[in-house]
Order: sequence, then C-alpha cells, then structure tokens
Amino acid sequence: MNFLAHQLLSGGDHQLMVGNFIADFVKGRTALGQFEREIVKGIELHRAIDAFTDTHPVVAQSKDRLRSKYRHYSGVIVDVFYDHFLARYWNHYHPTPLSDFAQTVYQVMEEHHSILPNEVRQMLPYMSRGNWLVNYSKVEGIQRALSGMSSRTPYVSRMEEATTDLVEYYNNFKNEFDTFFPMLQRHCENWIIDLNQARA
Repeated sequence: MNFLAHQLLSGGDHQLMVGNFIADFVKGRTALGQFEREIVKGIELHRAIDAFTDTHPVVAQSKDRLRSKYRHYSGVIVDVFYDHFLARYWNHYHPTPLSDFAQTVYQVMEEHHSILPNEVRQMLPYMSRGNWLVNYSKVEGIQRALSGMSSRTPYVSRMEEATTDLVEYYNNFKNEFDTFFPMLQRHCENWIIDLNQARA
C-alpha cells in the first residue's frame, strides 16, 4: 500500500501515523533507536501492512497482470493503484472528507518535522503543495506519482506507462482492491487492539 492507505490504517493515532509515514526511509533495526517507542510502533505497523499485502493472493493477482511488463516494479505499481481506489471511493472507508483527512496528515507531519528523515523533509512540501493524497483519486494524479517514482529509480522501470494498464484493466484492479482492502483493515484493527492491550 502507498501513503494514503498507510495513514488511514494508523487508526487516527498521530504517532502511529508518523511512524507509518516515514517507515520506508528508516533502514534497519539499529536506526529505530533514534525514535521514541510510539513512533517505532508506527514503523512496525507499516512493515506489518507491507508483509500482509506482499503475501496476499488477491494482491498477487493484481501484480501478475503487470509482471511481464514491469517485473519487480509490479508490486510498487499495484500499491499506487490501490491508493487510487481508496482515494476515489474514500467515503466508503472513512467518515471524514478526504480533503480534510489529507490536511490533517500534512499538519501532523509538520508538527513532527524535527524527527523526520531528510528525504521526508524534502518530499513533504511537494506532497502538501501538490496535495498528493487527494490527487490520487484522479488517474492524472496517479500518472504524476508513477512518473516521479520512475525518475528516481536507478534502472528503467517503465512505471510512467502504467496508467495505461490501470485504464485498460480498471474493473479488474478495482474488484481486487475491493476484496483485499477490508481484510487489510481488519488485520490492522486487530494489530492496534493488540498494541493498546499491551500498553494497558
């Protein structure tokens, strides 16, 4: 899953949101020592989400549709596609309007600016000004996201071409997202329940 899903799945806990947001930029267990416990829990939640997603058979169907063309980048592309469906059908998954939720995310990250990894500090102004989380709801927003990711990969990924596959197989990807995402939500809800019980 990409940024929007990770934020939704943090359950409204600001420290979990921050950890979940920065997790891909925190490499190795030794790097966790610089963060307080609740931020580390957000990083661990992010990794639990990725593990559940990467091994799920429904997600594998989505990736298999792309694998011959995009190879190991197919998983990255599916993550972005799924954020598109979450953004476009946001009111099915959260009572707060997406525009308000996105502004909360940007504000929470700014409030924790001092602990953000450098890459996140550099990215955040572009994300908030371009309102990435809201613009994921449009195919054009997904095109910009994938093009940006493609420009930062060390090898030829062709990710900038992937929205043609999204449009061509739109209903297939949407059906797979609709099947998978509620299961991921339940997985994360149980993870957070276990965390809260451990805190008590």
